[in-house]
Amino acid sequence: MKKIFPLRELKKVISKQKNRGKTVVLVNGCFDLIHIGHIRYLKAARNMGDLLVVALNSDSSVSRLKGEGRPILNQSHRAQILSSFEFVDYVTIFSEKDVSRILLTLKPQIQAKGTDYSKETVPEKDIVHSYGGKVMIVGGPKIRSTSEIIAEIAENHHVSS
Repeated sequence: MKKIFPLRELKKVISKQKNRGKTVVLVNGCFDLIHIGHIRYLKAARNMGDLLVVALNSDSSVSRLKGEGRPILNQSHRAQILSSFEFVDYVTIFSEKDVSRILLTLKPQIQAKGTDYSKETVPEKDIVHSYGGKVMIVGGPKIRSTSEIIAEIAENHHVSS
C-alpha cells in the first residue's frame, strides 16, 4: 500500500477516510535519525486515533531549523523509513516553517506533539482549534534529541560535528 503522498493527493485520501468515520491524527517533525523517543511519540500518537499522518520536514526545512550538516538522511530516505512502520499510515513532506498549511488542508481531528511541548506552547494550536480539532501531547519524556545523539557520536568517535 502506498503511504507517501504529496499534500494535494493526501487531501483526497484523508477526506475519504474521514467520510468513513476515521479519526485522523497528525504529527510532524524532522525524524532525521530515528531513535526510541520518535518511536514512543509515533506509537502514542497513533493510539489517539484510527490513522496517523506524519508531516515530514523537507531537507531545506531541516537545514533551516537544525543548521549546517543537517539533515543526516535525505527526505526521501526519511520518508521511506517512516512509511515502513506499521503504526504510520501516511507521510507527506513540507518545506514551510510550521505545519499550518497541512493542518488547514487536511483538518485532522488531532494534532499530536511530543512532550517537549505543552498544549499552550504548540505553535499551531489556534489553527487546530479554529476548525474544531484538538491538540494532544503524547509520548514519553524527552530524554535526548537527535542533535544530542549526533554530538555524542562525534565526541565518542573523535569526529568533528
